[in-house]
Amino acid sequence: MSDLETRTAPLAGKIALVAGATRGAGRAMAVELGRAGATVYATGRTTRAAVSEVGRATETIEETAELITAAGADSGSGGTGIAVPTDHLVPEQVAALTGRIDREQGRLDILVNDVWGGDHLLDVHATPPMWEIGLEQGLRMLRLGVESHIVTSHYALPLLARNRGGLVIEVTDGTAESNRDYRLNFFYDLAKNAPIRMAYNLGEDLKKYGCTAVCVTPGFLRSEAMLDTHFKVTEENWREGIEREPAFAIAESPTYIGRGIAALAADPERARWNGASLSSGDLAKEYGVTDTDGSQPDAWPFIKALAEGKQPDAADYR
Repeated sequence: MSDLETRTAPLAGKIALVAGATRGAGRAMAVELGRAGATVYATGRTTRAAVSEVGRATETIEETAELITAAGADSGSGGTGIAVPTDHLVPEQVAALTGRIDREQGRLDILVNDVWGGDHLLDVHATPPMWEIGLEQGLRMLRLGVESHIVTSHYALPLLARNRGGLVIEVTDGTAESNRDYRLNFFYDLAKNAPIRMAYNLGEDLKKYGCTAVCVTPGFLRSEAMLDTHFKVTEENWREGIEREPAFAIAESPTYIGRGIAALAADPERARWNGASLSSGDLAKEYGVTDTDGSQPDAWPFIKALAEGKQPDAADYR
């Protein structure tokens, strides 16, 4: 590969699976991996023919695959998107998915475990004690945020570990440092802390195979649902949401974490991060990537300062 090809398509020839790529951070990570030249299998439950329990029909995995391919064409990297409808809580579906990747590609270089889809089970304005949360509701959070990741890794890692250099990215909400504080409620806290430990544990299992596992988190994400459902704004006028929620001043687009992930995947020295917990701000500082507006939001320190009763200036954290 020439120097130009290395710069424009650093992930050319790499095969990625982004589990949970319908929208938000998952979609952005899939698109940016494709922009860097990877062939990306994008999975999720919402298709043009069916809608998941999340209840949003406006984003589909078919559209994600098309955006991946368009990004690959735009960058000249040749990255390609492949949509595969998959419920990652159904082992037979995940086994079929990884079997297909094996048949079609013969390898898997990057696994992004981004499955969640549990925001509809939350009331972000309430922190009830564990016993006041419906058991079915709480256990569903754990199934969506923990079991789905375990099922996916069980079937995908034998393929990934076949070749040295593989990368597993567990995606969560919060870093190991920020999640020392209680997160909303008992079940949500468990669901979002588990991927941090999963990455550490998988790193121990994978290092003997020359592979790496890392946990990553976006900051205050301007996902599609966050914009149009929670704040009633668009990407163009998102700052109007700051009046409702001061922490929104540090909000970042999904592209930011996507760019950070693509840079991490292209880093030949990424093994130094094995078992680590990293934020989008950490990735930006390390790799020099920026958000779509050219800034480098570092959300978690800003949010902590707000929680401590301080009045931080968001500009100081960009």
